[in-house]
Amino acid sequence: MSTPERVPPQYQTFLAFDFGVRRTGVASGNRLTRTATPQATIVAEGDARFAQIAARIREWQPDALVVGIPTHPDGAAHDNTARAQRFARQLRGRFNKTVYEVDERYSTTEAHSLGAKDADAASACIILEQFLRSLP
Repeated sequence: MSTPERVPPQYQTFLAFDFGVRRTGVASGNRLTRTATPQATIVAEGDARFAQIAARIREWQPDALVVGIPTHPDGAAHDNTARAQRFARQLRGRFNKTVYEVDERYSTTEAHSLGAKDADAASACIILEQFLRSLP
């Protein structure tokens, strides 16, 4: 897993994903402003999901990708932890991009508390902004 401390300074733009079995939130952002913008959530599974991700990568041309990795409040792994980590590995393999994994505990709860219309995209924004704030 790549960590934010090792993000090369030339990496400026990112696409982030809040992985879900049926829905995957997406956000774009950049290092300069350290902000993220929600994108349309991907409602697809399997290869259909990756076709939509490929289109987003072509459109946004990110330097790297960010994936939220869910855990229990105490940091322990659960079923979705392994699924999100597998998704991150698939992104690396399919798109030959650096993928950073970010702890995403409470991102969906925070998105709901902010009144997000699309909690998945809002969660992806929260994940990406957390990642961007961690950069030197």
